Amino acid sequence: MPDLSDGRVSLAGSGVVRGIAQTAVVSGACLVTVGGITVTARVASSAVVTAGSILLMARFGSLYYVTNVVPAAPTATPATPPPADTPPPDTGDAAPPPKPVTRTGTLTCVPTSTACYRGGSWRSDGDPTNSFDLYQGRYGGSSYGRNTGCAFYGSKPHTLNGATCTKATVKLKRLSAGDFAGRSVTLRLVSQTSRPGGSPTLNESTSGPSLKIGDSATFTLPTSWGQALIDGSRGGIAINVGSDDPYIHLAGRGSWSAAMTLSLSWRRTS
Repeated sequence: MPDLSDGRVSLAGSGVVRGIAQTAVVSGACLVTVGGITVTARVASSAVVTAGSILLMARFGSLYYVTNVVPAAPTATPATPPPADTPPPDTGDAAPPPKPVTRTGTLTCVPTSTACYRGGSWRSDGDPTNSFDLYQGRYGGSSYGRNTGCAFYGSKPHTLNGATCTKATVKLKRLSAGDFAGRSVTLRLVSQTSRPGGSPTLNESTSGPSLKIGDSATFTLPTSWGQALIDGSRGGIAINVGSDDPYIHLAGRGSWSAAMTLSLSWRRTS
């Protein structure tokens, strides 16, 4: 194979050779000195050749074809790239963590059942047991015992598990029973999420709104009550008083569609 290091090649045969242009391109050809001999070489239309250009050529028999123009030597040695595993340079403090996303909303919970417990059993002497109105206290002279009215909410409040309660309200409507004057029910939190076979388990208490017969109200409960319902430690709301009076009758599911509807406003940050 011919030595190409100094441009000297054998003119016999064919192969790739290096030469120095003596002229620019005229009519698709130029003069090139190859190994001390000046020859005519055909030039591709895209090649830019000037006198003194170093050319790479292909030789086929006695014909030469310019295949490329060798660029001038670089004036500086290219920088060596850093190793692939080199960490990027420290440009200052790390980026702050993304801000937490806070979502809010309100969940409406219609009671799965309303019921009234009296004298050791759940009442069914009027409406169906699970759509019964809520009573508090004892009807004058009755031998049946005191009433405890309950609303149960099933598992729906617990679907907010992990959220923070910001407000809790319940809708109440007083129906005919007792005297006409405004009276306040005593509200209690119930452990069970549905009507148990025996008596309901009563817990925290708070005084409800003063209602005359026929009045309705949306009452704001303690926020802690809403949280307990969300967390699942409590499952319902009752009306109950430790004496016979005041005897109060509130609407249940069978009497008023909005009876004991619970609304839980919540906030969740992630």
